[in-house]
Amino acid sequence: MKPTLTVEEQRLRQSEDRQAHWKRWGPYLSERAWGTVREDYSANGTAWEYFPHNDARSRAYRWNEDGIAGICDRHQYICFALAMWNGRDPILKERLFGLTGNQGNHGEDVKEYYFYLDSTPTHSYMKYLYKYPQAEYPYEKLVTENGRRTKLDPEFELIDSGVFAESRYFDVFVEYAKQTSEDILIEITVANRGSEEAQLTLLPTLWFRNEWSWDPSIAKPSMKKIGSKKNQASIISAKHGYYRERYLYCQGSPELLFTDNETNCERLFNAPSACAFVKDAFHEYVVNSNKAAVNPAQTGTKAAALYELKVPAQSSAAVRLRLSDVAPSMMGDPFNGDFEKAFKSRKKEADDFYATVIPKELSDDAKNVMRQSLAGMLWS
Repeated sequence: MKPTLTVEEQRLRQSEDRQAHWKRWGPYLSERAWGTVREDYSANGTAWEYFPHNDARSRAYRWNEDGIAGICDRHQYICFALAMWNGRDPILKERLFGLTGNQGNHGEDVKEYYFYLDSTPTHSYMKYLYKYPQAEYPYEKLVTENGRRTKLDPEFELIDSGVFAESRYFDVFVEYAKQTSEDILIEITVANRGSEEAQLTLLPTLWFRNEWSWDPSIAKPSMKKIGSKKNQASIISAKHGYYRERYLYCQGSPELLFTDNETNCERLFNAPSACAFVKDAFHEYVVNSNKAAVNPAQTGTKAAALYELKVPAQSSAAVRLRLSDVAPSMMGDPFNGDFEKAFKSRKKEADDFYATVIPKELSDDAKNVMRQSLAGMLWS
């Protein structure tokens, strides 16, 4: 008698048989794409210098987007990731920072703390952790101190800078659960590990990879704000030629920001930009209080929901979102009891699946290590 397939194994079978596209959406978004050879158009193949981290917030990528705890479709047409600001950093935190191959005393090196905690093969359930200091992120200190050290010296790490002193940091957990292959539930939980209340500006961000600037035959996609769902959610509509319309439901009534995923040529090249509203608009709006940076018409090719969270000491705050093909007229309350039920079901289904994969004779600790190791492979 054949053993009964777990629900996750059934999804894998459906995906293989093309009955349902369970793998269409997943963690196919890099945390760092700046400085890679894909985006290198330098004359001498110097990718690090041609596209440094300082350019990344302002320059539209052609081949490979990036973002923190992000997901996208398999073609990377539509991307979703997390941006945040602790009120002190000089740069909106939208992607991982690291030393280039020429800056690090041991070569290329990301100077962040992030963890892939869980994932199923179809990405029906995923969990990610990013640790964000409440003190100013030490960009310059990481570069100069590692540049001073030789290859025989240890690396100067983020924790060595003191920004995690007295546990003054946020644990930012991002969880995904697929209600269907095209209906993705998202919960972001911000835990304040410090001994005092701390504020975090959270910007869950949706955007299109820019293809249109390089190929005029490609129709430019569009995002816009549409009516709220009975004050339960603010809604962003995203229309792309390859997919039918998608909707990002944002819990509550956050301010919705819009711009275009276009290079800020004024900042980088001292030349006119292709449009008035450019890629780094949210950085300008949040960090530099430049309210004119975003599109007042609330349309564009990049959008974000702005949440100002005041998190008490040793406590947490949560934000829910939903990226779905279900139109508002058919959705109902996007964050009702079914939202929690779906997360519980996907977590249990993940447990059931891994019970068939991880050897039963392992200790609980070893099982957790193996499961998180598999999650790391699936995420990356």
